[in-house]
Amino acid sequence: MQDILELTACEQVAAMSDGRLTAGDLMQATLKRVAAVNGELNAIVSLMPEDVLMAEARARDTDTSRGPLHGLPVAIKDLANVRGLPTTQGSPAFADHIAGADDLYVARLRGAGAIIIGKTNTPEFGLGSHTYNPVHGATCNPYDRRVSCGGSSGGAAVALAARMLSIADGSDMMGSLRNPAGWNNVYGMRPSWGRIPAEPKGDVFLHQLSTNGPMARAPCDLGLVLNVMSGSDPRVPRGAGHDPMGPLNSDLRGKRVGWLGDWGGAWPFDDGILDLCSSAMDVFRDAGCRVEPISPPFPSGRLWESWVTLRSWSVAAGLEPLMARQDTRGQLKPEALWEAEQGLQLSAMEVHRASVTRSEWFASAATLFEKYDALAAPTSQVWPFPVEWTWPRAIAGKTMDTYHRWMEVVIPASLIGLPAVAVPAGFGDAGLPMGVQLIGRYGDDQGLLDLAQGYHRATRWPQHKPPYII
Repeated sequence: MQDILELTACEQVAAMSDGRLTAGDLMQATLKRVAAVNGELNAIVSLMPEDVLMAEARARDTDTSRGPLHGLPVAIKDLANVRGLPTTQGSPAFADHIAGADDLYVARLRGAGAIIIGKTNTPEFGLGSHTYNPVHGATCNPYDRRVSCGGSSGGAAVALAARMLSIADGSDMMGSLRNPAGWNNVYGMRPSWGRIPAEPKGDVFLHQLSTNGPMARAPCDLGLVLNVMSGSDPRVPRGAGHDPMGPLNSDLRGKRVGWLGDWGGAWPFDDGILDLCSSAMDVFRDAGCRVEPISPPFPSGRLWESWVTLRSWSVAAGLEPLMARQDTRGQLKPEALWEAEQGLQLSAMEVHRASVTRSEWFASAATLFEKYDALAAPTSQVWPFPVEWTWPRAIAGKTMDTYHRWMEVVIPASLIGLPAVAVPAGFGDAGLPMGVQLIGRYGDDQGLLDLAQGYHRATRWPQHKPPYII
């Protein structure tokens, strides 16, 4: 058998099912890889003790019941609760918080047989697409440890690229499953909003921007994990009506893809990104897809105004309790404090008008999907930047007026809850990865994974390992 850490999660589960691999052997290899590379990369934090993990893996080998994730090691993004582990959210305000219970989707992963080995690093409160925080430090890109790995699911993407894990979870408000996937040469999926129910606490009606989702090195593994994380919960609205993922169909003949490019010049890009991502479209053409550029389907300025209003409102709602206390307000990073303050100043009618714009964009997008099976755009507007930066201040000479403006390319899907899959696009002249996001019609998560599977069979980009991962 080839190196077990190179296998997909589906292959690892199959090998354990037919006796060619044990959960104990997989865990031992996993912990050996973590010990070898995580010190320099800082992707996995709050690692469980080795003896505890090995005992749990050996128990899996004697367990007659086998879930779909039987024996697979996984580390949970440090925004979600895992029973007995810290949930720091990258913030000094929560550095000593130990979770008393699993979050809903974490319990589903555990119930499906996954073995939770620790947490993956994230920016403070998951804000910003660059993984650094004052609790655990920065996570480095495995293709060049001098640059960012993206975020906010940066630790998860690095753990996948470095072969510490075969599957991972993440969350995506503003590209947090897509940008790190692109910058680490793996796959990340933001599912249709509601497919994975939100945590049943606090408000579950108003703030429809973020969702949890899977990451992996192969589309089949995205589907495997997505099926486990998905499913309605009676305590959460809008979570029903999504069919389970079936076997993936890699036949792309007759599929239609609309190339968004730079949205008619509205989005600036670093040199080389559009060319590389445009060339990825040739893979779809060669597979029998019809790919064509499309004009901007909605005014970019209106999308941005709607987005920053609704996002600031959501961030303010989450951080207001910390801002109300002097001891914790001073612990917030400047970007979090700025964004929450913007949200606290909003009127109800400003939020309403932003939601009306969002509704209009949803209707416009629906007409696009009468013609196209997917829309495509890069996963980021910049190449991975120096790890010591907080965020890029300009792109192609255009000043960024907010700390997240450089990720404007991801908001068309995020604003209206469309499914999006980040697929690797290859490497730029400096040897750094970039990705393409495929955006589908609401509810068509299966169709997107089919497109990703056909693309994966033609490219196999994740097999191009980071240079020092052997």
